[in-house]
Amino acid sequence: MKLLDQVGREFSGYNLLESAKRLVDRKPLQCSLYVTDRCNLDCSYCTEYDNSQPHPPLEDLKAWLLKIRALGTMRIALVGGEPLTHPDIVELVRYCRELGFATSLTTNGFLLTKAKLHALEKAGLQVMQISVDRMTPSPITKKTFKTILPKLDFFKNSKISLHITGVLCDDTLPESTAVLETGLARGIPTEVRLVHADPTSFYRVQRGSPAALKNFIEWMIQRKQNGEKIHTNAAVLDYQLSLLNGTPTDWTCTAGYKLFFVSAQGKFWECSMVKTDKHIMDITPEDLHANYRKKPCQVGCGVYCAVSTSLLIENPAKVVGKEIISRAKRVPALMRSAFTSRSNVLPSDARSPQHVNGSGDEAPPAKPHESVVSSTY
Repeated sequence: MKLLDQVGREFSGYNLLESAKRLVDRKPLQCSLYVTDRCNLDCSYCTEYDNSQPHPPLEDLKAWLLKIRALGTMRIALVGGEPLTHPDIVELVRYCRELGFATSLTTNGFLLTKAKLHALEKAGLQVMQISVDRMTPSPITKKTFKTILPKLDFFKNSKISLHITGVLCDDTLPESTAVLETGLARGIPTEVRLVHADPTSFYRVQRGSPAALKNFIEWMIQRKQNGEKIHTNAAVLDYQLSLLNGTPTDWTCTAGYKLFFVSAQGKFWECSMVKTDKHIMDITPEDLHANYRKKPCQVGCGVYCAVSTSLLIENPAKVVGKEIISRAKRVPALMRSAFTSRSNVLPSDARSPQHVNGSGDEAPPAKPHESVVSSTY
């Protein structure tokens, strides 16, 4: 990948022109659409799969997408369940791009093949998020690098931007350092976020030691400040740290307004935790704007996409400014990598195949059972 392309990737996440409009108008920034409730895994902490439900028909999904776009939404996140279980997922991505959506897809990656990735890329998919919680499977989660690591080779020279997201809880904590290091070593923006409660405010897994969780979040903040590819923005990292410290954060929730969800049955949800019986086809711009308010459920909220969007709308200069500074710190490393690779006399097939997203650094093998990071960085 050319150096300018690599630098461009570092600043391409916000789709600045249209995103800027959403900071001042009454139109939504993003919708997360559940393309199916079905999933090939059964992770203990997950609240978002139901294998008793059939896939929604493609025609219904297209009708909902047309409505979502008519409301002015600029980004669509295809989620589940497991989106790759839907037989029409490639056609769905193609239709999203035809409507003008910036399009992403979240997957556990188990069903991803090289052919499927190529088809999604050809359909116009821009971003893929792969969920990875541990290096090795456990009774709590099967989403591990043991299965996903060989698939990272598929992304070499792909136009699809990849990032990795893990969940931080008692079960995953001992291997979270290795997950983060494995992603970062391969040039992949990576994050590990605190587990959140289900819609009844119940945690389905043990959260883990508050001190160890705080230590890990502080470590990610330090890595972020050093210019490493921690995918979480600084505002949400600070927010998670405030949750662990018991320090309240003053913000106004934009869930159901600037960001909303649509279920696999076409129901309008303010977020993944706050569900309604309203159908998306009946939602008006006035309905959306009515959700722009402080809500009782936002205290301790763990729906980080809603938190991130709300903080962005509340203070765009601070949130975007910190992210730009962080990404700018990566440019010197990209330049060094580019010049190093040019001077390398090894043939291309003799180099490591594990670099994605423009990474040029050799990826060291990950230790399978790294303990949580110590208090000294």
